Amino acid sequence: MIRELRIRGFKLFRQHHFEFRRMTLLAGMNGAGKTSVIHALLLAREAWRRSDEIVELNGPFGLELGAFEDALNHETDNDFMVALIGDAGAQEEWFFSAGETELYATVAHHADSGTRAFVNEPRSFQYLCAERLGPRIIQTSAALPPTVLEVGNRGEYCAQVLETLVSFVVEDGRLSSVGPETPPLLKTQTEQWLSRVTRPLQIDTESFAGTGVMAIKFRTAETWVKPTNIGFGVTYALPVIVAGLIAGPAGLLIVENPEAHLHPAGQSQMGLYLATIAAAGVQVIVETHSDHILNGVRRAIGEQRLLSAGDAIVHYFDIESSGPRALTFTESGGISSWPRGFFDQYQLDIVALTRVRRPR
Repeated sequence: MIRELRIRGFKLFRQHHFEFRRMTLLAGMNGAGKTSVIHALLLAREAWRRSDEIVELNGPFGLELGAFEDALNHETDNDFMVALIGDAGAQEEWFFSAGETELYATVAHHADSGTRAFVNEPRSFQYLCAERLGPRIIQTSAALPPTVLEVGNRGEYCAQVLETLVSFVVEDGRLSSVGPETPPLLKTQTEQWLSRVTRPLQIDTESFAGTGVMAIKFRTAETWVKPTNIGFGVTYALPVIVAGLIAGPAGLLIVENPEAHLHPAGQSQMGLYLATIAAAGVQVIVETHSDHILNGVRRAIGEQRLLSAGDAIVHYFDIESSGPRALTFTESGGISSWPRGFFDQYQLDIVALTRVRRPR
């Protein structure tokens, strides 16, 4: 598991370190660096995966970082560094410098003996970006064997995963429920969790031989409907659910804005779901703007005792402070400190409305 991320000279960060736990939430102001943390992890992963000492700045994981100088902190001249520290304190570092063209970086790699920042197992690293696939009647297929098939950065392979991994057994710690009518199979458990997050539904997929095209549809009550008739919330939540259920036992799942297009009650359930996946052994990193996602995690800690308080942390990004602040949880699901601007807009709005209603 990754215990710490260190960044130097990359985008907003002249130098900063982030403690990671089993579940890590990135929250705060727009444009304050949350996505940059994720981009640093994606670049490190791509550098780790390749053996030619180069990394494209545009393309892998859907990245669009532009030219090399766009990725440099304004106080940095030559290169930037990303370092990951694992369970035993061993460190792995990547130094990125300009290539012959500005569209890629050359990479120098340094690691303590025997260190492996990432796990080289199927579905051990999954990333879902904020711009996931909306309602589509058909989806494409990945040219991959079932053992390594993933949902894709935008969730574009969800139908193929559900169709192909029909006999995939979900681990006990990730089950929504189990019984004669709810076996621990991927499709059934996906339906169970998705029903908790959105509305009661069933899923059906169909492949068209020789085309690489997949169809997906949903059943609500007695009617089967196309994705275009069920809305964005279901199709945006679906890949998050599937990715968590199939993630490798020591894997890493990164999700941007899991709350997108969900009702507040569904957002809370999504937070609880992600905490469940973290408690089952998958390291989960979430970028969110939702207090409901946060409260779902808090309930998983304080009410349901699914996740230990020591296994979760929040990094709060505030453009008015010197850098992101680390906030921890209490065993009752509370927050160690509640800085101004941290999910307090509801209280601020209520105070403003109360003042308006006071008799003059």
